[in-house]
Amino acid sequence: METLIRTLIVDDEPYSRDELKHLLATYPSIKIVGEAESGESAILCAIQLQPDVVFLDVEMPKMNGMKAAKALLELKKAPLVVFATAYPQFAAEAFRYDAIDYLLKPYDEEQLQETINRIKRKFTTLIEPDNGKAPGKLALEVDGEIIYLEPKEILYILKDDKVTKLITKSREFETKTPLKELEIRLLNFGFFRIHKSFLVNLEYVNKLSPWFNGAYQLEIQGRKELLSVSRNYVKALRLRLEI
Repeated sequence: METLIRTLIVDDEPYSRDELKHLLATYPSIKIVGEAESGESAILCAIQLQPDVVFLDVEMPKMNGMKAAKALLELKKAPLVVFATAYPQFAAEAFRYDAIDYLLKPYDEEQLQETINRIKRKFTTLIEPDNGKAPGKLALEVDGEIIYLEPKEILYILKDDKVTKLITKSREFETKTPLKELEIRLLNFGFFRIHKSFLVNLEYVNKLSPWFNGAYQLEIQGRKELLSVSRNYVKALRLRLEI
């Protein structure tokens, strides 16, 4: 029997809560245990209901979703957090709070399906014993074969039309795995999105140079090309890089 994932929906707009409830109702593994209309009530509900995952609106009065997420992650039983927002510029900040994913409004059913799959994978990992297994490698399907990469070998990843390219120290790989999925899988390995098309390994960042209109260019160790840093990601990138 499939384990039910206890879910809390937080949004100050009743229509948005109803829409998400309706969409989540199609997933047998999701059990909605409560709703909240503010960041403050989200924390109280989380303490009382002990959800496994919280779908959290970003733009709310008084305590916004980011502040609520910070408080949720400090709970003894911290839930997984999925941010929901109409503003894509919040994506970079969302991952500073260990969000498992973020969803853009209006909700896209395919994106929601991807999010649920990630939650189920993460939830399974959390409840299964480790058994002393060594950390896994990044598995990629390349030209019909499965290759395994050490995350530390990857310099950066870019989206190029319908393919995703992984640039390592020794060679390049092409895969159909979406950049957003790789972003989630590499979240705990020091990778950071700097642009809608680029994900970089922060260990290999050499230089950040102003470009134009608030955007920057980033230099990667051992590479001649410069990567574009969207102005929406600059502040969060500097927070991650600097001590």
